[in-house]
Amino acid sequence: MEKRVNAKVKGMVQGVGFRMFVVREASSRNLSGWTCNLPDGSVEIEAQGPSGMVDELVGMARVGPSRSRVTSVSVRELPVQPDSQGFHVCY
Repeated sequence: MEKRVNAKVKGMVQGVGFRMFVVREASSRNLSGWTCNLPDGSVEIEAQGPSGMVDELVGMARVGPSRSRVTSVSVRELPVQPDSQGFHVCY
């Protein structure tokens, strides 16, 4: 079953390779979507794909790369979008 989520990750998550970490983890799970830095210092993720793979990505975001310090992750489900492909960093 397909699932689409939007997640906001707070903590020390900018300038530590967090977005590239998310892209690698999402791509390895064949997920589509994007990730970007937000002005408040957090990182936003929108991901879609098989439910279990999306949940795994959210779990990895709660940990982050070794240089990050994640303090919270808020997640909300969104309607699945047809024909969603690829995972990228937005600026």
